[in-house]
Amino acid sequence: MRSFLFVLLAALSIDASASLDDVQLPPGFAIEEYADVPKARSLALGDRGTVFVSTRKARSVYAIVEQDDGSRRVIEILTGLRTPNGIAFFEGDLYVAEISRVIRYDDVEDRLESMPDGVVLDIDLPSDRSHGWRYIGFGPDRKLYIAIGAPCNICNEFGYAKIVRMNPDGSDREIFASGVRNSVGFTWHPDTDELWFTDNGRDMMGDDLPPCELNRAPRQGLHFGYPFCHGDDIPDPRYGRDRDCRDYTPPVQQLGPHVAPLGLKFYTGDMFPPAYRGQVFIAEHGSWNRSKKIGYRITLVRLDGNEAVSYEPFASGWLQGQSVSGRPVDLIVKDDGSLLVSDDYAGKVYRITYKGD
Repeated sequence: MRSFLFVLLAALSIDASASLDDVQLPPGFAIEEYADVPKARSLALGDRGTVFVSTRKARSVYAIVEQDDGSRRVIEILTGLRTPNGIAFFEGDLYVAEISRVIRYDDVEDRLESMPDGVVLDIDLPSDRSHGWRYIGFGPDRKLYIAIGAPCNICNEFGYAKIVRMNPDGSDREIFASGVRNSVGFTWHPDTDELWFTDNGRDMMGDDLPPCELNRAPRQGLHFGYPFCHGDDIPDPRYGRDRDCRDYTPPVQQLGPHVAPLGLKFYTGDMFPPAYRGQVFIAEHGSWNRSKKIGYRITLVRLDGNEAVSYEPFASGWLQGQSVSGRPVDLIVKDDGSLLVSDDYAGKVYRITYKGD
């Protein structure tokens, strides 16, 4: 049995690596396997370059540490968690979000081999599993932001469909954005400090409706439409009959229908050509409820100020016909300017670099 499992795991590894041969990138770019991490989901970068990876379904958190010889060591630092999707690094501490609680692990980069007991923050979160896996992050205002998805496909339930923020200890909680069906990725503009986030559109309106969204929240208190309106001006057939979609904040860019956009990042490095700097990369996890699959790629939204001027594939090829070899989840820009991408389908973290012509 042990020999059979070894052969099976080796075959799976070969298949996952071979899938990178199908990945198409603009000229001069290259993609490689950075690390093996089962069910790799959210990414966070430590002060010393440690890459933290959550797993959600594998119930663990990993750390990827670069060695002096250029190799990388993968350490399973936490186990037995409950849906640990969201992670964030702040002032030396690692924050891990389960469905109904957030746990802080202090001085984490000094204690990777023997993690301290976590401190459960005093934050009241819903326990619904539907859209209940949390995405978290720290903003330039030093506040902890948490997405609370709707507990349904389409409903109007009090206390859901929003992004909240609070102090790092959970105090002074407030609603930052409303009408957000299910955001599993947000980031901040490197120059304006404004919150930008992806939102997954509702299901059961057909193959091509509604679009998923890239949104911008320049200030607190905006409503982004759910469950009344979708995209720019699409009233919901159940909740939008008496609503004017002009009353809500439209997306910066309508994304593909059902592409499931998750993590996003502004490119802030120096490795890629200047035309990519300050532009938005989005990990599209891919559709599950469409007659023909779409997504399963990394897209690029080019901006002129706060206006989107194009929406185009950047890295694609994990979907061949209707066969899937990978599902991008989250992104981070490393200090060297390379772009890391997690893939919970293949159980990998990839590294995209620019090597020039």
